[in-house]
Amino acid sequence: MDLGLSGKKAVVTGASRGIGRAIAQTFADEGVSLAICARGAEGLEACQKDLEARGATVFGKAVDVADGAALKAFVGEAGVALGGIDILVSNTSGGAGMGEKAWKANVDVDLMGAVRAVGAATPLLAESGSGSVVLISSTAGLEFLGVPQPYNTVKAALIALGNDLSQGLAKQGIRVNTVSPGPIYFEGGQWEMIKGAMPAMYEQAVAACAIGRMGEPEEVARAVAFLASPAASFITGTNLVTDGGFTKRVQF
Repeated sequence: MDLGLSGKKAVVTGASRGIGRAIAQTFADEGVSLAICARGAEGLEACQKDLEARGATVFGKAVDVADGAALKAFVGEAGVALGGIDILVSNTSGGAGMGEKAWKANVDVDLMGAVRAVGAATPLLAESGSGSVVLISSTAGLEFLGVPQPYNTVKAALIALGNDLSQGLAKQGIRVNTVSPGPIYFEGGQWEMIKGAMPAMYEQAVAACAIGRMGEPEEVARAVAFLASPAASFITGTNLVTDGGFTKRVQF
């Protein structure tokens, strides 16, 4: 299937590692020009070089997504550098944690990062004619995972935000969808750390995946690329669970 992505212009936040980097790589391989950001300049530079080696035009900038003014400025600069924006993927996260500091991090990065990025990109997405937003949530927002924590609640809020935005932005020709990954294993990621420090928890998570393994970032990236593409032109307001059967609820 031709996704119709060639020549499109995409912004991906949190693109220097893991799922975000795989999303950017998948877009690059499909002929998409990219604007990427991440907090760490070193990882961002390495990602930009990789994407350029794949033939992509890339604008990169180190940005702390919790800094609303900096994030909005980045989106504006991305639009200028790329000559427009067709796709926005909000991927950054404050990570797991407990207490008020973790609440603030998840609200500022996961939730408000999406709110601010979409708000800044909306005029450019509307001009695209095929504007598309994908928010990266998590199966942690769908089912209880053993410990109440802000990450879970905020990821659920992202799904609700995506649904609301899909209705509110439809008249401007902008589709909005969410992708909720299950356990995704990659070098330097959370599950690699858990495998070494808490092997019983790791094995329990693997056993919970119906297909018998954790996912890879590239598998999430392909789901994102499809939803972002013109091939999914009649899909909006959807939460695409990408978890290998990790969650057990019936999806209506």
